[in-house]
Order: sequence, then structure tokens, then C-alpha cells
Amino acid sequence: METLFELLQENPWFSVFTAAVFFASSLAAVLPTPKEGSVLAKIYSVVDLLAINIGKAKDKGDGKS
Repeated sequence: METLFELLQENPWFSVFTAAVFFASSLAAVLPTPKEGSVLAKIYSVVDLLAINIGKAKDKGDGKS
């Protein structure tokens, strides 16, 4: 536990990184998957990357949007 506290105190970027992942994960969970090839799809792919949505965690979409 002490090691975790040291990591948080000595590395201020760690809390910024975890906040960015949390925010991107929240957006990815709420937003519908856009159609491929659109500008929104490119933005959504960046959000997915920041949210660490890879492999089976990635939303494939249903093709209806």
C-alpha cells in the first residue's frame, strides 16, 4: 500500500493519466458506435484508444447507426 502512495505522490502524471482513461471509458460506454469512414468514427477510434478498449472489450457496433 505504501508503494502505491509513493507512486501517486512522486508522479503527478499518474492521476492525469487515470482521469483521462476514466473520461474516455465513460464516453465510449455512452456514445453509439458511428458508421465506418466518417469523421466521427475517427474521433471515436481515438476515444477507444484512450479508454484502452482493445480486443474483446472493443464495441463492434451493430451496423444500424
